[in-house]
Amino acid sequence: MQQFITVIGAGLAGSEAAWQLAERGVMVDLYEMRPTKTTPAHQTDRFAELVCSNSLRGAGIENAVGLLKEEMRRLGSLIMEAADHNAVPAGGALAVDRELFSSEITKRLEQHPRVRVHREEVHSLPQEGMTIVASGPLTSDDLADNIQKATGEQALSFYDAAAPIVTLESIDLNKAFWASRYDKGDADYLNCPMTKEEYETFYKALIEAEMAEIQGFEEGKVFEGCLPVEVMAKRGIQTLTFGPLKPVGLIDPRTGKKSHAVVQLRKENQAGTLFNLVGFQTHLKWGEQKRVFSLIPGLEKAEFVRYGVMHRNTFLNAPNVLNADFSLRLKPELFFAGQMTGVEGYVESAASGLLAGLNAWRRLSQMDTLVFPSETSLGGLARHLEGSPSQSFQPMNINFGLLPPLSERIKDKRQKNARISERALASLAEFCEREDLGR
Repeated sequence: MQQFITVIGAGLAGSEAAWQLAERGVMVDLYEMRPTKTTPAHQTDRFAELVCSNSLRGAGIENAVGLLKEEMRRLGSLIMEAADHNAVPAGGALAVDRELFSSEITKRLEQHPRVRVHREEVHSLPQEGMTIVASGPLTSDDLADNIQKATGEQALSFYDAAAPIVTLESIDLNKAFWASRYDKGDADYLNCPMTKEEYETFYKALIEAEMAEIQGFEEGKVFEGCLPVEVMAKRGIQTLTFGPLKPVGLIDPRTGKKSHAVVQLRKENQAGTLFNLVGFQTHLKWGEQKRVFSLIPGLEKAEFVRYGVMHRNTFLNAPNVLNADFSLRLKPELFFAGQMTGVEGYVESAASGLLAGLNAWRRLSQMDTLVFPSETSLGGLARHLEGSPSQSFQPMNINFGLLPPLSERIKDKRQKNARISERALASLAEFCEREDLGR
């Protein structure tokens, strides 16, 4: 009888891990608790549901996440195939129609002959066999307690936030204008310009607005990469104008001038009927969101189809408990993937699922597990989890700082990053050929 590998969770990481295993001939038991049990952040029962934003961030390989996506493509990533199939215009970013994206991933896994899907909650880790835990930042309490006992470490937690979504038809296009920052790519963003007076009125309402209660979370554990807009605003009146509301690179075509602040809205679906407020993750009360965000010029009569929500994220102290191949030091047949490992971001989570799936396949096949070369973004991400100081470990997006510097000196940042990416892809090609990673 052929042995099955268990994958717990069908988010981006679990879906990618299950696909990598199945495509390499491994039988997979894939568990997803939705719709039997839902979470505060999810809205559907589909796999790989995107919650915070539809953007998978930069598309070009001159930035680190673009490089990571290209490396994943070259390894047969399901997440990247589905993203490319269901992309929507977003200037220099890769954005997808969320519903079509998750529907494709769900269908392909449910129809795969080597994947058995179980729609039920997993309360504890299997005692036998090989398992990949990709239960995500909203891991249920029973399983989280079981994981804590297995790792011997206190899991850390922080807040994450989802931005509101409004309908296109409710936006006043006499006040908003189409453009991408610095005219990069097509004019795929709607921009709501604000005068100094309009910004100050909005700012005062924002910092005085009433926040929703967050039950069961520790205060103060807010990840810097996903700060609620109201938290960011309270750091100073101009903080937002240097962050999500920065006006640089956005000239209002009607005035020919730069505004004091600009709120950007990005397409949420392929049809272009829904838009999310870029950088407006929040945990204000819903009524307060309607009141405050309607002060933004162009959004006075905005119809909110989803308000921003806060939810818990939980992650392991990876340097203390995980190997660079994503296996548990105390129990090497147990692998982890996704945000629980301490990677941050949708792409990074999917990448960790790819790596965990590859390594579980290797271990099942009695081969050595893999850590990709340090010159690659996949290798840099894995080495960060193993090599960071455990006393100050925090979730990390992929960035070029995780890769070794170039031997030559290149002043132009874009050229330097492009050269780092060229080196990474060459190293990846050589590594894949040496390790026979073709399918």
